[in-house]
Amino acid sequence: MAATAATLSLVAVLPAVTGGSTAQAHGGHSPAKPSYKSVGYFTQWGIYARNYQVKNVQTSGTAGKLTHLNYAFANIGADGKCFEANVAGEGDAWADYQHPVDAATSVDGTADTADQPLAGNFNQLRELKAKNPKLKVLISIGGWGWSTHFSDAARTPASRQAFVSSCLDIFIKGDLPLLDGKGGPGSAAGIFDGVDIDWEWPGSSGDTDTVYRPEDKQNFTALAAEFRKQLDAYGRHTRKHYDLTAFLPAAPAKIDAGFEVKKIFKYLDFGTVQGYDFHGPYETGTNQQSALRAPRNSPVPNDFSDTQAIGDWLHRGAPARRLVLGVPFYGQGWTGVPDGGTAGLFQPSTGPAPATWQAGNEDYHALKALAESGTYAVHRDTRNGFAWLYDGTNFWTYDDPQVLAAKAAYIRSAHLGGAMAWSLDGDTPDGELISTLHHGLS
Repeated sequence: MAATAATLSLVAVLPAVTGGSTAQAHGGHSPAKPSYKSVGYFTQWGIYARNYQVKNVQTSGTAGKLTHLNYAFANIGADGKCFEANVAGEGDAWADYQHPVDAATSVDGTADTADQPLAGNFNQLRELKAKNPKLKVLISIGGWGWSTHFSDAARTPASRQAFVSSCLDIFIKGDLPLLDGKGGPGSAAGIFDGVDIDWEWPGSSGDTDTVYRPEDKQNFTALAAEFRKQLDAYGRHTRKHYDLTAFLPAAPAKIDAGFEVKKIFKYLDFGTVQGYDFHGPYETGTNQQSALRAPRNSPVPNDFSDTQAIGDWLHRGAPARRLVLGVPFYGQGWTGVPDGGTAGLFQPSTGPAPATWQAGNEDYHALKALAESGTYAVHRDTRNGFAWLYDGTNFWTYDDPQVLAAKAAYIRSAHLGGAMAWSLDGDTPDGELISTLHHGLS
């Protein structure tokens, strides 16, 4: 039996933009319908314990609802170049293009053969694109753990040229290194339609071993320019436009430390703005991790929110139509949380909540099961656009279809470029969350 929903605020969510007055402004003729980006991250490691395969992107109906699939991640070596290798914690060529995929797991129902040069996820992406010819697949470089050498790679004109060239050689031109009979020149040609720069973070601290410098701010712009230059040059040869995107932070301090906002959008097709991880169990008290708006009663002054993050980019000169709002397909959780008269919201905790893969972090489909178990109550702040689960001791903050419908309405009303999801393996087998976004932006 589904849990009883409790509501903190009864104010309705933002309505979608209506077309009447707009049509009148165009002499009674409706304007061209906006085209929204729908971006989903596919994680390299999701094929293991989670058993989320490229085939699941197809069988869930997700592939037909995406404009872009970002493959996470490619790494940068200490020499400042992209590489492929099988090194624990540094590279997984086995997942990328070596492991054989059987017929039952294959997108097209055909098992890999021993003599084919390309197997693994990359070959499955090729099959996925064959079934979905409008889908673009980008290679995402970096991420939280693999941004270590970004600053070094972007430091000089020579290092930027060598770095970008190495990435294009491997992923855009498809010249994978030959490993145990897999790969070789041109083996992955045509799979990737562009590059997603996921440098976390230029000019400010990221993961413990990630290098950063004050000059990263200017060097990020120069790196984007170098990517654009080399992608365009290769595109003239193949008669194709290659997309260049970047993952962008929500915190204004990180924006100001690392990005020349008006300059970078000369080179980026669009940027995806982090709309999540505003709070988590690395903090002692519970809070929202992805609210549309910051609650007025938040214990954190000038708290983070989606509208704050987007607003900070807009105020610094970013074009609205090239900002794509990121949303989470997972939740953050705390345990040892008292009710406190707020169903656990803004209360102290004893640590991260127990979870399937990592304490304090749970996929949406698992949280949906908790919500339907009868042991958790679903609570909402509809004014500010977020939801949470609470069972008397465990607290989970997450986005469900109702929250995502409100965010899709916001994207439309703010004339943004679309939505991005991290990550696709958190969705239900029938793609409930991506379907909500697709419906809200159609």
